[in-house]
Amino acid sequence: MNEQQLQHLKNELLDELKRIEERPDNDRVFESTELSNYDNHPADQATDLTDQATELAMDKFHDFQKEEIKEALRAMEAGTYGTCVVCGKEIPYERLEAMPRTLTCIEHAEDTLDTTERSVEEGVLTGNTSHPSNLKDYRVDGEDSFLVVEEYGSSDSPSDKGSESDGTYDTDL
Repeated sequence: MNEQQLQHLKNELLDELKRIEERPDNDRVFESTELSNYDNHPADQATDLTDQATELAMDKFHDFQKEEIKEALRAMEAGTYGTCVVCGKEIPYERLEAMPRTLTCIEHAEDTLDTTERSVEEGVLTGNTSHPSNLKDYRVDGEDSFLVVEEYGSSDSPSDKGSESDGTYDTDL
């Protein structure tokens, strides 16, 4: 990589850093669009909550991006930019041009997703009929799937039908 290419990549990194740092701060307390939540529709409250979560996630993502850019700029200052931090091989200029923040060659790029913050439900939700062994006798094959769900109660279970003692007994059973 020649000096002109290095300067081009440095300018790209500095421009991206400036863009991220000029992004408006969202340190303010998120305010609802209503004076009171008493009469708000649940969908309005959900929208406000989603907006808050999105902004917080974007702030976290931009902090991560800023740190990657600063690491790349430090590597430029140290003279190690363009060399893989894992194996020491030269990173192709095309990769650096596409991803100026990268400090690894394609072979050592992180190819796994961080799933530590994923929802618990994803541990049991799959697109096929095989399930983890910790779920006893849990197979989904047509009729059995209803039986598994029915174990948790349905409109046919006695607790849902009422009783004579509370005056809600359904005589049409």
